[in-house]
Amino acid sequence: MQKLQDYWNERSSQQKALLGAAFLATFLVISGLAWLANRPGMALIYGGLDAAQAGDVIAGIERAGVVYEVRGDAIYVDQAHRDRLRMDLAAQGLPAPSSTGYELLDGLSGFGTTSQMFDAAYWRAKEGELARTILSHPNVKTARVHLAIETGRGYRRDQGGSASVTLTTGGAAVTREQAAALKYLVSSGVPGLTPDRVTVIDTQRGIVAATEAQTGSDRAAEMKRNVERILEPHVGLGNAIVELNLDIVTDAELVTEQRFDPEQRAMISQVIEETSDQSNSTGAGPVTAASNLPDAQEQPGDSSQSNRSENRQQANYEVSRVTREVTRQPGATRRLTVAVLVNGVPQTDAQGAVTLVPRTEAELATLRELVASAVGFDEARGDQLTVKSLPFAALGAEGTSAAPGLLDRLDIGSLLRVLLVGLFALAFVLLVLRPMMRGRSEPAAADAAAPQMPQLDTSLPPLPALDGMIDMGEPSLGPEPFFFQPEPMGGDPLALPSADPVSRLRSMMRERHEESVKILSGWIANKENAN
Repeated sequence: MQKLQDYWNERSSQQKALLGAAFLATFLVISGLAWLANRPGMALIYGGLDAAQAGDVIAGIERAGVVYEVRGDAIYVDQAHRDRLRMDLAAQGLPAPSSTGYELLDGLSGFGTTSQMFDAAYWRAKEGELARTILSHPNVKTARVHLAIETGRGYRRDQGGSASVTLTTGGAAVTREQAAALKYLVSSGVPGLTPDRVTVIDTQRGIVAATEAQTGSDRAAEMKRNVERILEPHVGLGNAIVELNLDIVTDAELVTEQRFDPEQRAMISQVIEETSDQSNSTGAGPVTAASNLPDAQEQPGDSSQSNRSENRQQANYEVSRVTREVTRQPGATRRLTVAVLVNGVPQTDAQGAVTLVPRTEAELATLRELVASAVGFDEARGDQLTVKSLPFAALGAEGTSAAPGLLDRLDIGSLLRVLLVGLFALAFVLLVLRPMMRGRSEPAAADAAAPQMPQLDTSLPPLPALDGMIDMGEPSLGPEPFFFQPEPMGGDPLALPSADPVSRLRSMMRERHEESVKILSGWIANKENAN
């Protein structure tokens, strides 16, 4: 401790302040490392819960006595207790489902429950069950189902209704296929409900259309991706910019057309009548005397015969008529406009500089044919297709994005620990090792500058009664000034010099035994002469 105290007293005020700051920084770094080492690792147990669910979960964690943190809508607990705590909370029914299903009907009793109350509870339970089923999809975070069902009474059979499904996804958009599946899911769970009466709504992107007639933007995006997929293998990634404008027919139209052709006739009916009449008549003979005889024969009279035949035919014709009915549904393409800009190709000039030059017309014609085939180009419909080649401008430093590296994959806590360890090592090198190395270099430089002294014989025994000789008078030392001049000492260069003169004298006499004997002999001789 004496050496440390002597070392501290010999330091200047600036050096003392530097040593104090170094000690304080080292203490803080060691304390921070100890705190980080003893801090438990936190892991996510639940995230995306609403306020009611999160409150119940936090209450359950506090009852379990586990350390937790709340970061936004996420709850973190000690990593060592996370799995066990999750099982314990699940045994308690936590987190409770946000939607309630058929268990609502368990609280209804037969007494005091009207039919209207039962119907309302039944449809609430139906909505909750459908929402639970929709939440089973991995991409869906929250779901609400609303049913608008008409309660038919009496002899009414045609019960109409509608439904809406509101979703909050985890990032990816709801596709048309998923929307169609949700429509069939809801319509199948509700009697008398058709899929076209169900609306799927994304909280971030609006209504999700399940039919092709209502997805103009989706069709344009798909056609744009197809064009980019064709161009990128040839021009390279990022060297083609495609802009596509698709004009969709949004009105339903019913066209009825009738045409009459006077040159063509159509027989609609034909009537044929045929009449035949035949008649025969014979008159009686004259009356004579012989007519009165019993065996007399009757004399024939005059006879007449007539035949009549009649044919009648009637045909009805009508002018030819053609009736055509055309129904045009929304979704047809009215007009298509495509603009494609491709980057130039690098070319080295005579000076060795690399520049971008536009592509040739033959290459652009080939690219135009590919793009026209990919988008279904129809010139008769009024479509436009433009393919140009221009050199792209080089992106500056503000337009580039750094690729993810090792730091992006490191944990924040681990990165902070590594940083603290590095700062501690740097402070140790600057504040401890550097002064020590500087202290080593200074004595070495002083030894090199000092005159070489002859090797002393240290085999002589030490002088007795040395302590008594120190209290002598102060004789004249003569021409030997080296006794009071500080010279570099042997041994450990890091040893602290002592402020005690007795200790300094002992050390110098031990190192320079012969010179010390000569000095003491001179003191004794001078004292005797004085007496």
